[in-house]
Amino acid sequence: MSVRAKKHLGQHFLRDENIARKIAESLKRTVPYSKVLEVGPGMGMLTKYLLAKADFETWVVEIDRESVTYLEQNYPELNGRIISKDFLDYNLAEQFKEPIGIIGNFPYNISSQILFKAVENRDLVLEVVGMFQREVALRLAAKEGSKTYGIISVLIQAWYKIEYLFTVSEHVFRPPPKVKSAVIRLTRNATQNLACDEKLLVEVVKAAFNQRRKTVKNALHAFEIISGNESHIYFTKRAEQLSVADFVQLTLLVRKP
Repeated sequence: MSVRAKKHLGQHFLRDENIARKIAESLKRTVPYSKVLEVGPGMGMLTKYLLAKADFETWVVEIDRESVTYLEQNYPELNGRIISKDFLDYNLAEQFKEPIGIIGNFPYNISSQILFKAVENRDLVLEVVGMFQREVALRLAAKEGSKTYGIISVLIQAWYKIEYLFTVSEHVFRPPPKVKSAVIRLTRNATQNLACDEKLLVEVVKAAFNQRRKTVKNALHAFEIISGNESHIYFTKRAEQLSVADFVQLTLLVRKP
């Protein structure tokens, strides 16, 4: 039995053993955890390398019923650890009571949503290793001053250290995607709480980058600058010049009218 890749699920099955092995080995577990959740295992190309590791327990979450059947038939060692659900709707905290790692050849159409789900569960998800569209991976790992630095860079880097590990050719997938891919690693940083209102930070970051050619002052025209902060240097810069820490401080200088 083989599984048919489904376009509406964004499935591109990895068929290169060396790449699968490298992805599995990219889990560093610098902050200890004992369970790893693979998102979208498909036919288990990556799963088998995870199962070969005895120092953690592998779980998988898969929305595609055909893939679930394949995994049940070919990986009996996963018995009781196959979650047949949509990862984005799944309550991680109900199943996992202790910190976990997340890994996967992520469907490109939901890869960013997977990371925002990790952020929502940041006290539970200590590490993420995943395959992304290369363009998205570059944006995620970008630092201030880079043209690829943007909204997602700031909002994910507020909570995770991001490392671009390696580029992956489109020819190692079935069917091949139209773009190159890349594997990145996210490791939970030491931030427990931001010094500003998190919801307001998200609004500030989005507004600043949505008009990234303007100065921050002009881009944040919908916000009120708190009295006494009008001459702050942040307002003379453009969004891409501000670090994550700068955006946190900037958020403390404004409010919604």
